[in-house]
Amino acid sequence: MLRSVAVVALPHVAAFELATACEVFGIDRSETGGPTFDFRVCGPSPGVVMPTKGGFSIVVDHGLDATRDADLVIMPAYSMPPARVPHDVLDALRDAHARGAWILSICSGAFALGEAGLLDGRRCTTHWMHAAALAARFPAATVDPDVLYVEDGRIITGAGTAAGIDACLHLVRRELGAAAATNVARRMVVPPQRDGGQAQYVDTPLPPVADTLAPLLGWMLEHLDEDLGVPALAARALMSERTFARRFRAETGATPAAWVARQRVGRAQELLERTDVPVDEVARRSGFGTAALLRHHFARTLGTTPLAYRRRFGCASGAPPDLEQDEQAS
Repeated sequence: MLRSVAVVALPHVAAFELATACEVFGIDRSETGGPTFDFRVCGPSPGVVMPTKGGFSIVVDHGLDATRDADLVIMPAYSMPPARVPHDVLDALRDAHARGAWILSICSGAFALGEAGLLDGRRCTTHWMHAAALAARFPAATVDPDVLYVEDGRIITGAGTAAGIDACLHLVRRELGAAAATNVARRMVVPPQRDGGQAQYVDTPLPPVADTLAPLLGWMLEHLDEDLGVPALAARALMSERTFARRFRAETGATPAAWVARQRVGRAQELLERTDVPVDEVARRSGFGTAALLRHHFARTLGTTPLAYRRRFGCASGAPPDLEQDEQAS
């Protein structure tokens, strides 16, 4: 169970990536039913004023001993090209991994994991601008520059900047379930899970726009059981269907249909975790309509069935009798 989190801040730590870890794991969300973690920011020189890449300085209160009992150790981005990481930081990362803790890097934080030898023989990622350098520096690693994050064993590497949010939410979902991840995402006003990869951002920056689809995405999450086809959504966004589809893919990295399907799977995960309602009702409430369609998307997205998922993550009193029969019919 994920309870304690330690973030290692090095000189010239990236402000956004550090803040991402703080936002996901450092806020008490108990008042809204969300998770709360024992959260610490630590470093090799506690109490010393340390510059960040954001044009301001910070003081870290905890030393690296804060990593010794952490369930998760996070390595955010730091100076680029990356400076050599202090030996005591590398030792802390190795020790945490050896005792079974999760290790998560964001952006160029992957270079520290590489120096610690934790990427040897593993798939990993980093910001697309640094992927070739990571692959050249650590040839025993398999660097995938096209994804938002990679989980390999108990090591998660996130790509650039906002992909750190995706990586952190993935781990919350992995350890605590879809409901916890959705709670955190809702408070952050971000999708619980994005589709697509980094390739959509390489050398093709989006032109600045005066508005955003964020309000519409929030509305869609609250109305997953309604018609969310492109004609209806485009009309709600006051755009042509072609413009809406292009803008949607640019902002989310997925087609409207793919994004909606993934969010409906997430809603079904929540219902399977927290309720005993039959799979037909789960399918209806999550917007799939039929149990057969729900099973299809569950298998394609999660590689499992609704019943198997409920058995593993369900917190309710037990699955209703007809769920077993419905699964066997698939």
